[in-house]
Amino acid sequence: MQTLTVELEDRSYPISIGAGLLRQPSLLQAAVPANNVLLVSNTTVAPLYAKCVSNALEGRNVVEVILPDGERHKSLATAGRVFDVLVANRFGRDALVLALGGGVVGDLAGFVAACYQRGVDFVQLPTTLLAQVDSSVGGKTAVNHLSGKNLIGAFHQPRAVLADTEVLATLPERELQAGLAEVIKYALICDPAFLLWLEHNMEALRRRDGSALERATLRSCQIKAQIVARDEREHGERALLNLGHTFAHAIEAATGYTEWLHGEAVGVGLLMAASLSQRLGRLEPADVERVAALLQRAGLRTTAPQIGAARAAEFMSLDKKVRSGRVRLVLLAKLGEACLSDDYPDAELHATLRAHLGS
Repeated sequence: MQTLTVELEDRSYPISIGAGLLRQPSLLQAAVPANNVLLVSNTTVAPLYAKCVSNALEGRNVVEVILPDGERHKSLATAGRVFDVLVANRFGRDALVLALGGGVVGDLAGFVAACYQRGVDFVQLPTTLLAQVDSSVGGKTAVNHLSGKNLIGAFHQPRAVLADTEVLATLPERELQAGLAEVIKYALICDPAFLLWLEHNMEALRRRDGSALERATLRSCQIKAQIVARDEREHGERALLNLGHTFAHAIEAATGYTEWLHGEAVGVGLLMAASLSQRLGRLEPADVERVAALLQRAGLRTTAPQIGAARAAEFMSLDKKVRSGRVRLVLLAKLGEACLSDDYPDAELHATLRAHLGS
């Protein structure tokens, strides 16, 4: 097991990464000090792991809420159902919310924990690669709005993150590929050596080699933990973690959160960010080809849905990085070095949108 810490003074917390963590009751018991526990999961994950987690917390009052699976259920309405259970069971501020699932479960459960009685503790037990390397770490919690992704949310750090890489054995191939998009993102942001390692080890990751998955998860979490420690509330540097996401969120919203997994949209978003960076003279054509080749080797689509440039621009205008009516985009100065930019020519942005998303 590998452990690292997100350094946030009195709100610091550990991230534990390794195989078989959910089968170690002592780890769960240490991470969950509360007597009243709300276990939030979904219809896909709960049948596989909820009993194991509940048994590890024997003697505690564990109440389960099992939600439908899918991004379209990351809503205020679903959060309301979870609030209803907390209230019905008279859980107080000393309760703890335990998120067992992927990014949707973690984001929604964290949002509920941030809001219920103005904040209760929560712990992340991520069961997808995307959640283990990205969404479970950093304290961003949210639900979606019809007008855009993650528009309603709060910063609320977990007490702990336990990333059991063994559970990735049951992950559908498409979900694994979606998680690899976020892993590639970290390499493109700030680690050329990690990018080279991914190019040499993508096949091992695709076949779910345990040591390769653990190394990729650890490095991704190290990068995110370091950035979050320096800029928890995304006043500057943390925005770099959104490389590809402004484009991705527009794709997800335009397709109703039903056709594209988040990581799949991020993969296309990374390629669009690289393409725009090339248009601005920051990357060479060979760099863009290198990004596309790695995404394809990860099993990800590199052709975006034809939602139209104008429609994409409309969704992008609601992005959380908009300042004074202008979208700040995360671009690439070079492979392994991201930058935040709002001085790009609008014509180049719209040319990129048209090239990838249609007129």
